[in-house]
Amino acid sequence: CINAQQPGLITFTGDLVTHRTAFRESDLTAPLQAMEERDGKVAVMGNHDHRAGTESLARVLDEGGFIDLNNAVHTIRRGADCLHVAGVDSLLRHRARLDLVLRQLPDDGTAILLAHEPTFADVSASTERFALQLSGHTHGGQIRIPLLTHALIAGYTRRPLSGVMSVGGMLLHVNRGIGTVGVPLRFNCRPELSVITLRSYSAAKTLPD
Repeated sequence: CINAQQPGLITFTGDLVTHRTAFRESDLTAPLQAMEERDGKVAVMGNHDHRAGTESLARVLDEGGFIDLNNAVHTIRRGADCLHVAGVDSLLRHRARLDLVLRQLPDDGTAILLAHEPTFADVSASTERFALQLSGHTHGGQIRIPLLTHALIAGYTRRPLSGVMSVGGMLLHVNRGIGTVGVPLRFNCRPELSVITLRSYSAAKTLPD
């Protein structure tokens, strides 16, 4: 279904696997290789990826054709225009180095950031350098029971569990993902693959309301 969208860029924000779940590298690599795009495939690691095996999953992403954006920047150019796609490693595993990203990031050009944990938006938004942060990590709550789920997760994150929101003038998109953690069950929380259309500010002003 990803290829059917004919994406320009494919982004992955971490947790390719769940900690303590056995996997074979070849089973993961094949579907990643099959993903087709025009401008690249980029990824950062999640906290479960590091706990399951950093080197193994880094190899899977590389063989799957993904560019490693853990504390790095990748620039897409189309003629005179450019888009900087940056990423930070897992905050929970104490590997996020936004300082390294900012050193590599040019002063001009629109930039978006991949960060596994949504709470990193408080840090990235404060730099006033990113127009958008893409995150995952929450599974959208996975088992969504009105009032109860938010009460149980209140200490886990201050951000909504999924969707688009504004953080200090920067947009934050939190994807529900397609997997599970702990109990292999989703309730009232459908799996999600997000399709995002980016438009320049000048182009957006010409669109009808």
